[in-house]
Amino acid sequence: MRARSIGAAAVTAVALVAARDLVQKKHALLRNFPVIGHARYLLETIGPELRQYVVTSNEEERPFSRDQRTWIYASAKEENNYFGFGTDVDVEHIQGHAYVKQRTFAGPLPDLHDPQAPLPSAKVLGGPRGRAKAFRPASVVNISAMSFGSLSGAAITALNKGAALAGTMQNTGEGGLSPYHRSGGDLILQIGTSYFGCRDENGMFDLDKLKEVVAGAPVKAIEIKLSQGAKPGLGGMLPGAKVTPEIAAIRGIPAGKDCASPSRHTAFHDVDSMLDFVERIADATGLPVGIKSAVGEMDFWQELATLMSSGDRGVDFVTIDGGEGGTGAAPLIFTDSVSLPFRMGFSRVYSTFAERGLTDSVTFIGSGKLGLPENAAVAFALGVDMINVGREAMLSIGCIQAQKCHTDKCPTGIATQDPWLVRGVDPASKSTRAAVYLRTLRKELLKVSGAVGVAHPSLITANDIEIMNGDYDARTLASVYGYKDGWGELGEDLADEITTLLTGQEK
Repeated sequence: MRARSIGAAAVTAVALVAARDLVQKKHALLRNFPVIGHARYLLETIGPELRQYVVTSNEEERPFSRDQRTWIYASAKEENNYFGFGTDVDVEHIQGHAYVKQRTFAGPLPDLHDPQAPLPSAKVLGGPRGRAKAFRPASVVNISAMSFGSLSGAAITALNKGAALAGTMQNTGEGGLSPYHRSGGDLILQIGTSYFGCRDENGMFDLDKLKEVVAGAPVKAIEIKLSQGAKPGLGGMLPGAKVTPEIAAIRGIPAGKDCASPSRHTAFHDVDSMLDFVERIADATGLPVGIKSAVGEMDFWQELATLMSSGDRGVDFVTIDGGEGGTGAAPLIFTDSVSLPFRMGFSRVYSTFAERGLTDSVTFIGSGKLGLPENAAVAFALGVDMINVGREAMLSIGCIQAQKCHTDKCPTGIATQDPWLVRGVDPASKSTRAAVYLRTLRKELLKVSGAVGVAHPSLITANDIEIMNGDYDARTLASVYGYKDGWGELGEDLADEITTLLTGQEK
């Protein structure tokens, strides 16, 4: 009797769905194929998961392949992150693949048995410009800019605790310094075009409010965001429904009202006034101040390097974000086709500074899929001093690359504000995973550096890596990107200093 009732209810439900499908006018597929047409929408919904786990090979999936995600997951869990039976890569034919050239003999090398895998920056951040609070970053690997609002409070907490455990820094993102950023980790405070957390009632920059924020938190440096790789030159809109009282208080905006972020800054209007803005903040706070930008036209960088040549004003660091970088949400045209990929963009900016002999006085930071050892090694060879990791850090705390960041339906609770979904993130256990991943990446970089015969990844040169250029042909990074002799390398004093710091021996 019960089975008959259940069957009747099921038939009735299907009939109702069929009737609705036949009369609705929104979907032609459902009008023509009632009920069974829903299978198409189901497959579309779970398409990313099907491709990741069923359809594609270990090297095909994007943004991160199955092998790359497996390496991050295993590293974060302190599981075996080795791979057996050889490479899945078609090593002789993959255009653009990078190959590190190991050396038979080596100079002084650091001890690889320290579980913390210490790997400080080869440069003192803010030192060349004499900032009062200049410092040597303890880690060349740090957590990229991801705001509270884009990520959940639990995810931000996990990442900040992980940063503290690993001895790295976390960038706040442009959404302001939230309570979730105050879990023990050192911070780089990012200032975006809306000046969240340091703005007046009219949305203009307020230096006094910035000083208050800096004074009450472990802020080690300030980054002025000009643009990011996934959506350069694009403003944003935070709908009023998402502006909770908590977010409103953090960002300094009215609760419940739409908040539009302009595409460009109002506190300065050209390179000259930007440098005045940088020096004003540095003088008021004593902190190193830098800029973050994707790379498009080069006039900006040419003028910046030219104005810095006099030594009167300048940025302490430059963060270059590649067009392949991540974002919570952006139009497809921006994620796919606006701004240069990291290697191309960074090499052009670095060359601009190198032409003027400025590279030793600026710390270069890279971001955009650099949280994988092979990509990071190439970045260091091109002249990067530190790297920021974003999506890789998210993967380490449980992200499954569902690609639902823009829907507020992230199934793992990382990129959402839905309380039910957020409850899935346990900051205590996830922070440990983030820390282990960060340490493991540093250890991998030390291993690669040792294979090349140098003590630090910043000592890997543009001639130590070759790029596949068609079948059975390869060119050095220096050749591919037009580097002159010595470009991408540290000055002799900096090289000797970092070698001695890591090994206790002179280079």
